[in-house]
Amino acid sequence: MFDQVTLQDWENLVKKQLKTEDIYAVLTKENLEGISVKPYYADTDFVLKNLPKVEESTHLIAKYQDNLEEHAYAFLLEHNVEHLTEKTLFVANKDLAGHISLADDNQYISLIDVFENQEINTKLAEELLSKNFKRNIAVDTTLYQNAGASITQQLALALAKAKDLAEVFGAEILEKLVFKFAVGGNYFFEIAKIRAFKILFNQLSKEFGLDSIPYIFTETSLRNKAKNDEENNLIRSTLELSAAMIAGSDAVYSNDFKVQNSNSLSEEISFKQQIVLAYESIINVFDDAANGSYYIEEITHQFAENAWKLFLEIENSGGFVENLKSGKIAEMIYQQAIAEQNWVEEGKIKLIGVNLYPKLEKTKSVEQLYNAQEIKPVRWAEMFE
Repeated sequence: MFDQVTLQDWENLVKKQLKTEDIYAVLTKENLEGISVKPYYADTDFVLKNLPKVEESTHLIAKYQDNLEEHAYAFLLEHNVEHLTEKTLFVANKDLAGHISLADDNQYISLIDVFENQEINTKLAEELLSKNFKRNIAVDTTLYQNAGASITQQLALALAKAKDLAEVFGAEILEKLVFKFAVGGNYFFEIAKIRAFKILFNQLSKEFGLDSIPYIFTETSLRNKAKNDEENNLIRSTLELSAAMIAGSDAVYSNDFKVQNSNSLSEEISFKQQIVLAYESIINVFDDAANGSYYIEEITHQFAENAWKLFLEIENSGGFVENLKSGKIAEMIYQQAIAEQNWVEEGKIKLIGVNLYPKLEKTKSVEQLYNAQEIKPVRWAEMFE
């Protein structure tokens, strides 16, 4: 039996090691998410409940290349490929979705978002819903993450888009959605983000008399990637893929680690990051590998509570489409994005080879990078490129 260690025991040891009585001033770190993080967790007030996923094992998705057919069981398709068998095919092109040839031994999942020009494209949505796909419509939040939205904002906007769709097409559409998230480099926060969404979506589904699990597709972020020392992007995206798998995503996809001059080799290397993680660590087979961590459980529920509150604010002011039209969503993301970019400029957010080792000269201002009226992807490193 191990001796039980109390919080006081831990504090006394840390005071001795840090040579200060005020250890929390040293150990407490600020974050832009408004999340309270303690340096020590001995328990949690929350029930350690397993958060299931839809797929038995996380799909490892490759952008289609014919030389990967033997190595990949799931492909991202941008054009029709008719000879594939026993594959899971993620359709990312709405024109392709309209005329793709369906094979009985494949399963098809749409990654097409039907929110266009600040409206729901009901004709496109109805066409997609008529297809014999496993999942028919995507709720895409990757633009918001890459534009600088906070985790709370990403979660609330995903819920708000789903709610708007349910109001137009009925509650049954909730079982036909894919939620598409970009995973950034804040490792434990990103694990908590995916877990929090499982709680939030289940709560939303219960409002419609269901008890649903969200289908979650995650991809690596573009926001923290840089042109300089592109190999560093491989390390960044490996951590992001790991967070996505540990959090219990149903499918993961790695964007090309090369920001510019990508090629078939760089695409293949990016895909094989997933293969190494899955086959050598086996983290893709668990529903909720983070379950049992007091720290992750605490921040999961903080994100869920904050996002539900913001979701209700969006709903009370007309829902997703109305807030998008009014510019409130763009302004909200803009304020978060410039705060984040200022932290990059100040070195509080570190990018190796950009603002640290070496520190490059700034070439663009925050004002040049961002626009309060436009939601657009911006990489942190663009300030220095």
